[in-house]
Amino acid sequence: MASFSEYSIVQPSVERRERHDHNESPAPDRGATRGREKGELGSIGVDFKLWGHDTGGVLSVVEHPFPVGALVPPHLHTREDEYSIVTEGEIGFRSGDREVVLAAGGYITKPRGEMHAMWNAGNVPARMIEIISPAGFEDFFRELANLIATGPPPDGVVPALADRYGLQFGEPEWLPGVMSRFGLTPPR
Repeated sequence: MASFSEYSIVQPSVERRERHDHNESPAPDRGATRGREKGELGSIGVDFKLWGHDTGGVLSVVEHPFPVGALVPPHLHTREDEYSIVTEGEIGFRSGDREVVLAAGGYITKPRGEMHAMWNAGNVPARMIEIISPAGFEDFFRELANLIATGPPPDGVVPALADRYGLQFGEPEWLPGVMSRFGLTPPR
């Protein structure tokens, strides 16, 4: 098993220039992570950045693109904490009694056991980085993306998947107000 330090530096891919000395081999791409994937989760997408096996289970990192009008339904995690950092656009968060709209550079903590939801609060696409601790919940995203890629999941499959990962959905009294104020698309 590779150590965390071997995968801790991730650089954006860059186009390599053609080498003039054809006897020289190209340098390996040390910026690539193992198992990087993208997928759709219904209302938002997911781009896997660091898996639990990359960090010894300490944390995982995903990026979520939010189309205009997207809403992640209210839910809580029983096994992990989440830390969200907005990188583009504006994303609204409701976590417990806290409600805030954050622009690029803003961040929020969402502790386990606290009901929370997220939505695109602007009129342009938005993105955020999600740090999940401890790792493991990224596998829920992978399984859900694989299910959705084949078509609408059969009844009962998503709740059973959520239950396996300690994810609980809710319908808090504040949800209709948030949806109305921000013109959000109801969750699928």
